Amino acid sequence: MPIRNAPLVNHEIYHIYNKSIAGFKIFNTTTDYNRMLSELDFYSLENPPCKFSEYENMKIILPSDYFDISDNLTKLVEILAFCIMPTHIHLILKQLIEGGISEFMQKILLSYSKYFNLKHNRKGPLWESRFKNILVNTDEQFLHLTRYIHLNPVTAHLVEKPEDWQYSSYAEYLTRTNHKNLCNDYSRHLNMNIAAYKKFVNDHIGYQRELAQIKHLALE
Repeated sequence: MPIRNAPLVNHEIYHIYNKSIAGFKIFNTTTDYNRMLSELDFYSLENPPCKFSEYENMKIILPSDYFDISDNLTKLVEILAFCIMPTHIHLILKQLIEGGISEFMQKILLSYSKYFNLKHNRKGPLWESRFKNILVNTDEQFLHLTRYIHLNPVTAHLVEKPEDWQYSSYAEYLTRTNHKNLCNDYSRHLNMNIAAYKKFVNDHIGYQRELAQIKHLALE
């Protein structure tokens, strides 16, 4: 059984989850989603070589130079999967150094809150609470968890196919190229080729939507 709110141990894998206060929609535009994607990449580094604003400009001007530098820096976490939804985020993270996940999450949640509050001229907290974590014990749990995360946008009827959602790691799982991705270490935990994984995910669409509907009705 997955262990909820487990102590965060180096080199273990965790499902990390957090959502907005009262289900408030905090990702509304492509810019919002891309902001979080950039934060995930930037703040995974223990000591980024520049400020976040400089990094955003550098990605446009000298993307290959920045990524060559960042690949040689110490990371707080390894991102193994992700999905950004309108009201919440799902991450699968491997902690690489002591306190890495906590530091990483504190940075991305605070950074996005500042960005969102400034953009919308608001004050106060944006996220419901401290993030929740669940220890992932086996590769089988990892496999099923990635499917659940990648199907989130389909379950919510935001898209009909998981590959149509631009703000998850599903496309990376289907291409597995060597170019710069947010997720570069997941394949050692995923003993399945691309075609089989795609079928594994798509075959579960109807079932996951049914479960979501049952859960919704039970809460009414």
